[in-house]
Amino acid sequence: MKKVCISGANGFIGSHLKEFLSNQGFQVKILSRNDIAGSDATLAEKISGAYAVINLAGAPIIHRWNKKYKEELYISRIRTTQKITNAIRNAAIKPFLFISTSAVGIYKNDTHNTEVAFTYDTGYLSKICKDWEASALTTSKLTRTVIFRLGVVIGKDGGALKKLLPVFKFGLGGPIGNGEQGMPWIHIDDLLQAYLFMMNHSESEGVYNLVAPEVLSNKEYTKIMGRVLHRPTFFKVPVVALKLLYGEGSIALTDGAFVEPTRLLETGFSFQYPGLGKALQDILKK
Repeated sequence: MKKVCISGANGFIGSHLKEFLSNQGFQVKILSRNDIAGSDATLAEKISGAYAVINLAGAPIIHRWNKKYKEELYISRIRTTQKITNAIRNAAIKPFLFISTSAVGIYKNDTHNTEVAFTYDTGYLSKICKDWEASALTTSKLTRTVIFRLGVVIGKDGGALKKLLPVFKFGLGGPIGNGEQGMPWIHIDDLLQAYLFMMNHSESEGVYNLVAPEVLSNKEYTKIMGRVLHRPTFFKVPVVALKLLYGEGSIALTDGAFVEPTRLLETGFSFQYPGLGKALQDILKK
């Protein structure tokens, strides 16, 4: 039985991935906060001989940002990643694969991006993503290393959709601001299959945009949600209200790039839910 070690396994994505990989026959080991905070030698021993190490750790982005929380956002991602890469470096038997996380927040607002044709943002969220990825890629000469840049992950029991559904069901849903910003998204089931795909395709490495092929603006995303739920989407969420609520952190909701999963498609990965309408219908019937 192949061993897989996961950090951040208690979150929305991590809990799904833990169950999914267990059902696929993997022996899943959790890298807890105590493991990350403990000695390098102990962590290296825990991941030694693993088929894959998957790094999902990080404090939630959608939150009110102040100086202290911005430090937490950074430390929870970069230092955790550095700790794991050091453990990989020191492991007696190095993992076959390391999959680390990043986000589409690395891209500049309102731009169109693939993995090879892109415009990076210069803000704090992009800085976190760049440093996060740089920390992960230090293992690229030691073990096969993959970085997934995640869009909005949709599922009924977590993520942004769990918070949005009640609002839309009451007929209060609507675009954020003018709604022209990009809204990259992916169904949780496609995300899980993408992780398994990378584990089974030894030729794949480097950076991948983990988003659905359908490229939508926030306004288009909102209209499709309203249509699937049979609810109006007349209300607009004012940007100023989000800024009052989340401060600088409001950019996680008000900004957005248009992102394509070019490399995933080129490797032969097939999306079960390439369009939002079908994805939402599946989630709502569960």
